[in-house]
Amino acid sequence: MLGSRRSRRRFTTALAGLGLLVTSAALQVGTSATPAHAATAHRILFDNAHAETAGNADWIISTSQPDPLGQDSSPSAETDWTGALSSWGVALQKTGDYSLKTLPSGSSLSYGGSSATDLSNFDTLVLPEPNTLFTTAEKTAIMNFVKNGGGLFMISDHTGADRNNDGQDAVEILNDLMTNNSVDSTDPFGFSIDSLDVKSGYPAAISDSGDPVLHGSFGTVTKSLIADGTTATLKPSDNSSVKGLVYRSGYSGNTGAFFLTSTFGSGRVAFWGDSSPIDDGTGQSGNTLYDGWNDSGATNAALALNATAWLAGSGTSGGGGGGGGGGTCTAAQLLANPGFESGATSWTASSGVISNDTGEAARTGSYKAWLNGYGSAHTDTLAQSVTIPAGCTNATLSFYLHVDTAETTTSTAYDTLKAQVLGSGGTVLATLATYSNLNAASGYTQRSFDLANYAGQTVTVKFTGTEGSTLQTSFVVDDTALSVS
Repeated sequence: MLGSRRSRRRFTTALAGLGLLVTSAALQVGTSATPAHAATAHRILFDNAHAETAGNADWIISTSQPDPLGQDSSPSAETDWTGALSSWGVALQKTGDYSLKTLPSGSSLSYGGSSATDLSNFDTLVLPEPNTLFTTAEKTAIMNFVKNGGGLFMISDHTGADRNNDGQDAVEILNDLMTNNSVDSTDPFGFSIDSLDVKSGYPAAISDSGDPVLHGSFGTVTKSLIADGTTATLKPSDNSSVKGLVYRSGYSGNTGAFFLTSTFGSGRVAFWGDSSPIDDGTGQSGNTLYDGWNDSGATNAALALNATAWLAGSGTSGGGGGGGGGGTCTAAQLLANPGFESGATSWTASSGVISNDTGEAARTGSYKAWLNGYGSAHTDTLAQSVTIPAGCTNATLSFYLHVDTAETTTSTAYDTLKAQVLGSGGTVLATLATYSNLNAASGYTQRSFDLANYAGQTVTVKFTGTEGSTLQTSFVVDDTALSVS
């Protein structure tokens, strides 16, 4: 009840004056007082749950899965991680701007779940020549992930490249994803993959100095490589954002696209017609590998890395992808009643959360959002929905947080506060950070997170405080903002 809650809080404030509160680091998913995508700026999940190492293939960034850092925490060369895609992974890791994980064999793709490899925890999914069909649930997860702002990198191989002899090759599997799913099967990305086996060639890039995939931070793309691959047919009448970037010799326009990009919903899509360009020639023993990554006649590394950056939202584009997008943006602060001085107006909150109770001081004004502090099992929530304009390249969520507690432990998080971004239907798009009784300290600390990847979307900013059965912890939020430009 509110009365006992207030009494408990006054007691805790007294403890703080006696110096009995614990100060420690947050339980980190996002790092406190820094952007959510700063230390782990762009979160990439490489799929290895669909026979990517079947036969003589080895399409992994490392044998340590899900975390490649388990093999070498500071890789400097492609052989520091083991896998035919290790050059790709190491190049991203060395920038310090990417957090890489692998979905291990035996796992399933999911979206909106609680597992560490759930797609809601990532900005981009890489499908490097899958060799088993995605389940109905997996296709729904992939399509919703992209629709809500995720990046999807689809890498095929030639027709008939059935490495595990199950009757399905990458061409059929990826086409099935696009044409046989519960989200949108009406040619959602604006292209289909051709049933071809193109033996060799050096497809050339189109001339477009403004394209962020062809001219990105990792270099300029001039040519790619085909060593048994396929192409795609573009269907701009179904999706006007589809764009061929690299074409098989003698082809242009809507036919013979070897590398292309598109958008779907708020997300971005890239397609490559062969796995040889991403193969670095190193990997597990017993596989037949080809060093396309370092082929001197092509610029495959620049193409793979620029595309990864664009998909994850770090490039710019005129399309509608997450973090980029068309439209206009006027610099503004988007949250209504950001300091709670109008009470519960514009916020959805548990009873008593938005309060001018003097048991906890507001940072400014009289009101603040006071979650938990009961000293008994209890959950409080605080949320507001907001639309981030599609043209905004900067979107920063910030708030001031004060934590006090009656807990005396220096090691166990008994009570927690999650800061999350939710999409339509309440799907968790990202858990920005998790704080706990271990974060107790005097005064308020500002916390900031980058939400630019959600430009063009209506999202819900939500705080959820969960308290254990004994000894209170109070999470006090004030002076929120979601600033865009």
